[in-house]
Amino acid sequence: MFAEIQIQDKDRMGTAGKVIKCKAAVLWEQKQPFSIEEIEVAPPKTKEVRIKILATGICRTDDHVIKGTMVSKFPVIVGHEATGIVESTGEGVTTVQPGDKVIPLFLPQCRECNACRNPDGNLCIRSDITGRGVLADGTTRFTCKGKPVYHFMNTSTFTEYTVVDESSVAKIDDAAPPEKVCLIGCGFSTGYGAAVKTGKVKPGSTCVVFGLGGVGLSVIMGCKSAGASRIIGIDLNKDKFEKAMAVGATECISPKESTKPISEVLSEMTGNNVGYTFEVIGHLETMIDALASCHMNYGTSVVVGAPPSAKMLTYDPMLLFTGRTWKGCVFGGLKSRDDVPKLVTEFLAKKFDLDQLITHVLPFKKINEGFELLNSGQSIRTVLTF
Repeated sequence: MFAEIQIQDKDRMGTAGKVIKCKAAVLWEQKQPFSIEEIEVAPPKTKEVRIKILATGICRTDDHVIKGTMVSKFPVIVGHEATGIVESTGEGVTTVQPGDKVIPLFLPQCRECNACRNPDGNLCIRSDITGRGVLADGTTRFTCKGKPVYHFMNTSTFTEYTVVDESSVAKIDDAAPPEKVCLIGCGFSTGYGAAVKTGKVKPGSTCVVFGLGGVGLSVIMGCKSAGASRIIGIDLNKDKFEKAMAVGATECISPKESTKPISEVLSEMTGNNVGYTFEVIGHLETMIDALASCHMNYGTSVVVGAPPSAKMLTYDPMLLFTGRTWKGCVFGGLKSRDDVPKLVTEFLAKKFDLDQLITHVLPFKKINEGFELLNSGQSIRTVLTF
């Protein structure tokens, strides 16, 4: 509430059209900690929106940039899972206005390209998964110490203010608590959508989820919402089982508990009746394990975890020949601007509980501590507040 009052005060002070100086976590190069710096954020240009960030989640994808497993230009402001309030808009913006509560979208929805116009598509042509690091006009809105700082996945939320293209922002219900619904900007939607939209889990079915982190738990929540009667969680770390059971898993197992291949273990457990498997780790070996674990004729396996770049997968084509379906998805197959506001409304109606996914809430200045929690396996989701 304080942040919302604060932005109204700023509006009266007239920040629209002016450069804003604020704090941001800048990543100057790979394998270095974040540096809290004062940056300048330029006003939004045509069809752009400047947002005051209220809360932002720490996602594994951000860590991929630090470790160099995801392409990015440097210096960069990462972060892509957030809630904020519109501070000002550029010319031609019609879908949001100053004061609106919004979620920035790492997966845009231009509503004009082939993917956006197809009812089954969502990978908008404006997505920046190749690390361009600039907005639609080819330039950045951030500078620090006289140098340009690059954007990340159209969002850059590890900053007090950011600028995004209008196609990368969704207006949400004003009543939504920012420190919770920020997860709908990435982690929750990716997992939940993988079950209900991409996998199209049917009532009464048996589902298996490989990987019980924040996204894996969200897959379980999606399977439960879709009416699955049996949901089996799989992870090497048994400490994750209790949380998985709390959000809807009916049982959990560790592959280390048996010398047999996990696909055989699951077949014996279920009477050879696994309808859906979800790989939420991003390892090539578990992608094949998950494929082999769903029913050889009518099973569907969904790749949810981001695969390592520059790696090739080798598998037995007989796994597919007998009838299995192998699918991938980005952002759970959801259309971002259409579906994010709906999920926020469903959250407010208590259709699902995001509290189960949030283990830590820290002030923004403790961002490096938040990443230590991620890398040590102590957190599911850490949310940073401003």
